[in-house]
Amino acid sequence: MTLWFHPACAAYKRPEPLLQALVETSANVPDRESLEGAARASLAQRRLPRIDGAQRSPGAQAKCRSCREPIARGSWRIRLVFYEEGRFVPGGFVHLDCRKAYFETDDVWDRVLRFSRDLSADEREELRRACDAGPIKR
Repeated sequence: MTLWFHPACAAYKRPEPLLQALVETSANVPDRESLEGAARASLAQRRLPRIDGAQRSPGAQAKCRSCREPIARGSWRIRLVFYEEGRFVPGGFVHLDCRKAYFETDDVWDRVLRFSRDLSADEREELRRACDAGPIKR
């Protein structure tokens, strides 16, 4: 089965095949250095490829995969997916404030935004402010 990805999506979600393709191609790849950097970061932090965007929690049933505490209704959470058998499978959520502990880096903003296409400009700004505000005591 052939799977197609935007180059940046491949760098974030499927870094090994992308890096291999970049090595094997003689074609001029636009933004090659940026793609290689994103793919190498994904390889260095094994959980980064799991990021599938952010959303407000519609309920309070989900628990954070990092701290195991419930994610409050209406709070921001990061969606996770796992790549298994040629497809992405939902993998739970992480509190926005648990991102550094779970992903072992705080450099997740570009990935979160890339996979949060449904957010309006106002929601993106609200999410940015929530990220900048720092941890909330639970």
